[in-house]
Amino acid sequence: MSKLHIKKGDTVKVLSGTDNGKTGKITSVDLEKGRAFVEGINMVSKHTKPSASNPQGGIIKSEASVHVSNLMVVDSKGQASRTGRKLNEDGKLVRYSKKTGEVI
Repeated sequence: MSKLHIKKGDTVKVLSGTDNGKTGKITSVDLEKGRAFVEGINMVSKHTKPSASNPQGGIIKSEASVHVSNLMVVDSKGQASRTGRKLNEDGKLVRYSKKTGEVI
């Protein structure tokens, strides 16, 4: 299994699907499936029966996962860009924006 170009906490732009063009923050990443959960993106309705924790029941909206190939990292300048890896002056491997050259 290889590393992903995104990680938890990154701001990403959605490239395809119903939420195409929207941006959001990654809340969690599933490495096995190659999918990520993004705040406010790919919202699905789940019907729940009344229970002790939720006595009312009803319809709950929650985020569903998005495949990482449909996500692109947004740098601090607000531009979506492909990412690369390079060694910084400390000898540590860092991600950088290929469009602006800025370290992410």
